[in-house]
Amino acid sequence: MALKDFAFKVLNKDNFARRGLIETHRGNIQTPAFMPVGTQATVKACKIEDIVKTGSEIILSNTYHLMIRPGVERIERVGGLHNFMNCNLPILTDSGGFQVMSLSKLNKIDKEKGAIFNSHVDGKKFVLSPEESIRIQLGLNSDILMIMDECPKNTNNYDLIKDSMKLSLYWAERSKKAFGLNPHKALFGIIQGGLFKDLRKESLNELVKIDFDGYAVGGLAVGETQKEMFDVLDNLKEILPDKKPHYLMGVGTPSDILGAVKRGIDMFDCVLPTRSGRTGLAFTWNGRVNIRNNKYQNDDSPLDSNVKNLDLCKYSKNYLNHLFNTNEILGSMILTLHNINFYQELMSTIRENIDNGTFNEFHDKYIDKL
Repeated sequence: MALKDFAFKVLNKDNFARRGLIETHRGNIQTPAFMPVGTQATVKACKIEDIVKTGSEIILSNTYHLMIRPGVERIERVGGLHNFMNCNLPILTDSGGFQVMSLSKLNKIDKEKGAIFNSHVDGKKFVLSPEESIRIQLGLNSDILMIMDECPKNTNNYDLIKDSMKLSLYWAERSKKAFGLNPHKALFGIIQGGLFKDLRKESLNELVKIDFDGYAVGGLAVGETQKEMFDVLDNLKEILPDKKPHYLMGVGTPSDILGAVKRGIDMFDCVLPTRSGRTGLAFTWNGRVNIRNNKYQNDDSPLDSNVKNLDLCKYSKNYLNHLFNTNEILGSMILTLHNINFYQELMSTIRENIDNGTFNEFHDKYIDKL
């Protein structure tokens, strides 16, 4: 049977908020969508079948970390990430560009060679060029691939950000050439330019000329304020290609997501729900809950009585408080799954409100509450 080509269509709009559908040969993805992060071929503290039960329709994995351990050859030998981790969902892989920034003490940048790394695990030298990043992602057999880019640290240095943006455009051209033609997979470009309106627009316009299957906004969630992030999106929302998916990388809190959907974003990923869940912070429709707090020791109510899925209400705050304060791993597992489930319920409710033409009211109700 022929594989389905990658495709995207907008089904509904409420001002700039968009309700859409990404089609892949592994399954469809309703947008706006949140992608749980499975950095090292696992969503930490969760089984993949439980991730599926939350309504997640796509996950993200990390090219850099999988290149280091276990190595692309080991994953490629079994047919790619899906077989390796027993995951039937579509998978997006980032390019490793973020680690160029986050592990900057361990690498140097060369325009032609790419990012030259010393492994954070054993010091072994790696060279991650645009071509090598694409080769690895194709070996991982992911469904959506990201171009190799440089994600600069948050700075007001215009010249530094401009040079970085120009480098990312050069690497974007090389990434597209290395990717070639493959209608069953997608390659997304990444818009850079820091907090500078003119550089962001130049980056987007040049990426559109190269022609990608989707466009991501990178270089955010690196220390800027929420207002600064929203200002960047406000400057892009009218010129992002209407017929392509828009992806805000590494974001964010529930209120970040609400504000970004209002500004035309379709896709999100963030470690926040899983990382917070492992350390005792829960996201609920009534706001955040630090379950370690002593006030929950005699609270027999569920974490969130509004939760509609997975029967997570059977665990009381009293019990969860006990699990975390005795360092029982079950507490991290329950709260991680709860948070992913909450994020997916948030996304489905966002989609419903866009369909109903009531997204702005929903946004205003919850933007300061979540």
